[in-house]
Amino acid sequence: MSDASELPKKEEEEEVTPEPEEQSDDSSEDEAAGETEMDFLRNLLSSTLGLGAPEKVLDELTLEGVARYMKSGKCKNIICMVGAGISTSAGIPDFRSPGTGLYANLQKYNLPYPEAIFQIDYFKKHPEPFFALARELYPGQFKPTICHYFMKLLKDKGLLSRCYSQNIDTLERVAGLEGEDLIEAHGTFYTSHCVSFCCRKEYNLDWMKDKIFSDDIPHCDKCNSLVKPDIVFFGENLPVRFFTSMKMDFPRCDLLIVMGTSLQVQPFAGLVSRVSKSCPRLLINMEKAGQADPVLGLLGFGGGMDFESDKAYRDVAHISTCDDGCLALADLLGWKAELEDLVKREHARIDSQDKKAKSSADSKGAAAKGSSASVAPEPQKEE
Repeated sequence: MSDASELPKKEEEEEVTPEPEEQSDDSSEDEAAGETEMDFLRNLLSSTLGLGAPEKVLDELTLEGVARYMKSGKCKNIICMVGAGISTSAGIPDFRSPGTGLYANLQKYNLPYPEAIFQIDYFKKHPEPFFALARELYPGQFKPTICHYFMKLLKDKGLLSRCYSQNIDTLERVAGLEGEDLIEAHGTFYTSHCVSFCCRKEYNLDWMKDKIFSDDIPHCDKCNSLVKPDIVFFGENLPVRFFTSMKMDFPRCDLLIVMGTSLQVQPFAGLVSRVSKSCPRLLINMEKAGQADPVLGLLGFGGGMDFESDKAYRDVAHISTCDDGCLALADLLGWKAELEDLVKREHARIDSQDKKAKSSADSKGAAAKGSSASVAPEPQKEE
């Protein structure tokens, strides 16, 4: 997903030459798949010949070991990969948790299957369920979590190379990550576009918010086609920037922090294998995820996480909520008080802004009502 300043230019190019833009997406994904196959073959050859033994960077496969490495001065290019689990403490459900996850609570929309609500073909025929859900989850109703602000702290300290997010709630932006800090791999509500390839008119967050909360199905002012937020549905390509950035970012990464994701959705999940073989990988999650296939793991390749085998040397699983894990890591780094102060200060700022916005809206409503009441009725004509 390009940042906001890049979007209009990108869409102008799509209006003029839509076909090459589509080809660019496909070629990027095909190229990424080809590189993954090459990585597999390299790992197989290396394992078979006993070549390229990876360097062990962590002195201990624990959160304490990660903290000591971060404090050593050798860790300067951290990438965070995050999913819905970092936003659950803000009140936003994740997707797959049994009983509480989003997919477990969609019965009221009468979908043929839960994932249909994010299927592009289903959306074009039946947009109502998605926009009803959007009202419940719309950005601006939630505050960033401790985990979001931990990433902001990494940025402020010059340690964050990039955050790759699966989330569409825009809380990373609210917390202070934007532009070059952020790759919104599955898109965002920040902008929207007409779904017609002949039109593709862009709309901003406020326009879409007005439509959603007025119970209107958003249609394009220009051609009357549906307008969809720029989130990536099943059946759509990921943003080109996702593929171009990962080629540059992951080889340089010296610590990968994965938080709040089940690592089940490709190609995002495959990013964990794109860092160097010596790069430590920390998972903060309620359960282990992203583990290598057991058979491939025995052969010493496959790229997935290895927390427990005799060959484990760089992967750490900290099983907890994302907020608790970030607080624990911040404590080990000596940042806990700074992080807690940042959260408190920023939440107070957001509350103040919300209060002012509500007060302004109430004042305008009262003024409009008073103005209407002060209009003198026209005198009735005498017969």
